[in-house]
Amino acid sequence: MVTTPAVEKPSTADELARKLQEAASSKLAVVPVGGGKARGMGGAPGRCDVELHTTRLDRVIEHSQADMVVSVEAGITLEALQEELAKAGQFLPLDPFSSPGHTIGGLLATGWTGPLRLRYGSPRDFLIGIRVALPDGKVASGGGRVVKNVSGYDMMKLHYGALGSLGVIVAASFKVFPKPLYDLTVTSEGGWDDADRALAMPVTPAALEIFSDGRVLARFTGSHDAVDRVIGDLGWTVEDRSIWGRHSGRSPARWARIAAPRTALRGLVEGLPRGAGWWASPGVGVAHWAIASDASSVMATRAKAEAAGGTLVMLAAPDDFMREVGAWGTPPATLEIMRRLKRAFDPDGVLNPGRFLI
Repeated sequence: MVTTPAVEKPSTADELARKLQEAASSKLAVVPVGGGKARGMGGAPGRCDVELHTTRLDRVIEHSQADMVVSVEAGITLEALQEELAKAGQFLPLDPFSSPGHTIGGLLATGWTGPLRLRYGSPRDFLIGIRVALPDGKVASGGGRVVKNVSGYDMMKLHYGALGSLGVIVAASFKVFPKPLYDLTVTSEGGWDDADRALAMPVTPAALEIFSDGRVLARFTGSHDAVDRVIGDLGWTVEDRSIWGRHSGRSPARWARIAAPRTALRGLVEGLPRGAGWWASPGVGVAHWAIASDASSVMATRAKAEAAGGTLVMLAAPDDFMREVGAWGTPPATLEIMRRLKRAFDPDGVLNPGRFLI
């Protein structure tokens, strides 16, 4: 018999921690929910007795324009945060796919990034503090609200990408960045050769994507003179930068992320089934595949990726397809350490059971 899970929408971190503790003490399975934009990632939860939503935790706690630091609750959407930062001429360099609607906590829990990773890295590179509700009802903190806070155990990286399997992120602090003086997007039809040429320019693109049809999209930021000089040398066509917003809206129903050493990525995507739709960030070694083939093609591609030192992780798929191919692939060598951490943080296994590797 399938039962409908209870839905809890706390409005404070303490209330969320209390709801989590109450569920854990009754051995109820808790599934944290943010914007729901990455809900297809990972395995199907083994149980779901309580959905714990963070969307009412949506405040900007503090924004220090001079220090270029912002602290927010985890349920605020990326768009709402960007709007607030824009008032000070600042931004958070995050442009995840399946946008809009991601919450900050959800982005940290999934580790999702977008094209701007080429210039700015992933959120873990500019995350400076985190607060997490634990199954025992406590709210633990790591890092702080200053950029040079490095004392203590690095709890930020522990919870980053853990899919809420160790705790529920309730707040985070970030280093933010000034909006670029000049921001220009250009495109070409020259495929991998043009992509390599752009990546080797004196001014490195802030973002560069290549698509399965051979199109290349590059975004250059910096001073007018430097950017114009590079664009002139490339000779590419100027494109309206709103194209990045449309690109970030991509969200295939069957979707895999391939990560591999940069030297191996081209061979992996060119080895996808004939006619496959994909896009890639060659500068960081990540490709996204909109899967239109069968499960065996996914497993074959995963084997090739792993043999090259990479991974293939499923970001979305119908449940039957996901079960057939598996969400994660070969477990890492650190799996036993991960299991020990899970037992330490969530001894009764109530958080997102079955969703993550542990």
